Amino acid sequence: MTSRPTLTGTYAVIGSGYMGGGIAQVLALAGAHVRIADVDAATSTANRERLIGEAKQFATDQLFPPHAPDTIAERVTVAGSFEEAVEGASFVEEAVPEKIEIKHDVLRRVSAAAAPETVIGSNTSTILIGRIAEAVTHPERFLGVHFSNPAPFIPGVEVIAHAGTDESIIPGVEEIVRATGKHPARISDADGFVLNRLQYALFEEASKLVDEGVANAADVDTIVRTTFGFRLPFFGPFAIADMAGLDVYKFCFESLQGRWPERFATPPALAEHVGNGRLGTKSGGGFLDVPAERVPELVAYRNRAYVRMQQLLDELGPAPVQETGR
Repeated sequence: MTSRPTLTGTYAVIGSGYMGGGIAQVLALAGAHVRIADVDAATSTANRERLIGEAKQFATDQLFPPHAPDTIAERVTVAGSFEEAVEGASFVEEAVPEKIEIKHDVLRRVSAAAAPETVIGSNTSTILIGRIAEAVTHPERFLGVHFSNPAPFIPGVEVIAHAGTDESIIPGVEEIVRATGKHPARISDADGFVLNRLQYALFEEASKLVDEGVANAADVDTIVRTTFGFRLPFFGPFAIADMAGLDVYKFCFESLQGRWPERFATPPALAEHVGNGRLGTKSGGGFLDVPAERVPELVAYRNRAYVRMQQLLDELGPAPVQETGR
């Protein structure tokens, strides 16, 4: 297991609500001294107390280490203004409401007050980074750093450069993300980025199934979480396709095209791989390359992972939102 880097110095989180507060918690636990700032000092102070209280409960529930409440109380402090928060900070994370006008107003103040070398990230989930950057002084030091809800516990983070971002700052931002125990992924500045484009595509198709009377919402959720969703903690869609066989995937697309020729048109990359005989793990290569000698190791890992996932689900029991019967 590789050790995490430890953060040093001062960081600022602008917007201390649910998302910003969670980001402040994980930065502090990674070693940073974090200043939080919100619409006024009273709001920031109340949110700091909430973060400490949450940390106590998380520690009791063994979700945070035992030292977390004291560490967060020591390292998270309240700034009286946005300008005060960013003074001397090496990294600033903006986590204000998802409205371009608010982000522009806040980032205009933040970037004017921060030192020119201070890197500034935005936790936006939907707004193009290039559009937000229009209000940032020295926009080359600005990029998206999108944590997911709940920030303390979801490990994936989108790192999104806009066209004007200085690429030399990206590795340092990725190091910050890794220090919090999370996994950065570099994403281009495109509508929906990766997370929400995939998430909402799935939701749209799920809604159509319910609208068409194919299944009710509870049964759609059951299928998602107990089939392909069961695989997703371990493998992404390309790894899953490679293991299933890309020729099988191509056949399934063609079958769906009988009813929806445009909606399920065969992806060009899939057709190209199959045409070149790259059928996934059974041919030694597909979207990802897995040498033939490592396939048995991959299959053994997959099988262990799925059994352990089921054991974890059995241990936790059904989620409160799930129907237990009909």
